[in-house]
Amino acid sequence: MEDTMTAADYRQVIDAPTRRFISQLEAFYTNTTTDLDASQQRVIYSAMCNALSHGRAPGITSVDRSLAGVTARHYTKHCASMSDDRAGQAMRPRIIYFHGGGFVVGGLDSHDDICSEVCAATGLDVLALAYRLAPEHPHPAMFDDAVAATRAILGDGNGPVILCGDSAGGNLAAATAHALRHPDIIGQLLIYPSLGPDPGTGSFIIHAEAPLLTRVDLHYYLAVRLNGPDRLQDPQLYPLADRDFSRLPPTVVVTAECDPLRDDGPAYCKAISTAGGRAYWIDAQGLVHGFLRARGTVDRAGRAFRNITDALVMLGDGGWVFKE
Repeated sequence: MEDTMTAADYRQVIDAPTRRFISQLEAFYTNTTTDLDASQQRVIYSAMCNALSHGRAPGITSVDRSLAGVTARHYTKHCASMSDDRAGQAMRPRIIYFHGGGFVVGGLDSHDDICSEVCAATGLDVLALAYRLAPEHPHPAMFDDAVAATRAILGDGNGPVILCGDSAGGNLAAATAHALRHPDIIGQLLIYPSLGPDPGTGSFIIHAEAPLLTRVDLHYYLAVRLNGPDRLQDPQLYPLADRDFSRLPPTVVVTAECDPLRDDGPAYCKAISTAGGRAYWIDAQGLVHGFLRARGTVDRAGRAFRNITDALVMLGDGGWVFKE
């Protein structure tokens, strides 16, 4: 039975700068997402990302490489004061970044500015992964790529990693953490992730018509990803469906208040905490799914992005500042 709670009144919770950001993005979509095929969506998404891009962060260089057959982009921060002792630098934690895009759109270029800014703000190398996309490659292709590339990074002898991803990428980061439970995965940071099936309650009803991501959109992307029947008990698809939440790394989940996926964040953190792990949920008030692209134009989004990069530094240092 679906929740009887009423829909949110976004006039009360979304401020003017965020509304302008929403209008910018909506201008690219003259048709609804479900009316477009994958190739059309990719053209529009690429144009939108290019238009809103901040450009490469200063002092960041990158090189593309292959990891277990998965194309990756390795970002490094350079500065004049940096030590020439590359052996010491090599053992610092690295961030593995999984991009968002509903498992249908997105790639290395769509998130290039975001990954370069994460690298600049944290000082940590970032390895962004270009996993296979649906509908050409249905589940579990993207999961298989995420795990294979992460295994390759963990096996290179260059130190621990933090898993990070937004939206669909948050799903892959969590699913990878569950699959590997590797001691050198020292943290995960998930940004408005999709972690479980639609329960027909809570945020999935209250924010069913949220700006930029609706409940109908979620069902559409799931159907494209699956290209077949749902697999409700599959933790490779739904990390929240796992029966074992032990031996997972310290976890920070950042959600957007005005997002049907919002409730996945606290549910996931509760499952990890109940199993004896460390997890903390941050809800970005008044923000919508995709707010990373507003980090330079909307104060709320900028603060949320700083929370994200601060948490990544904390995880990389092995600390934990949150009250349990």
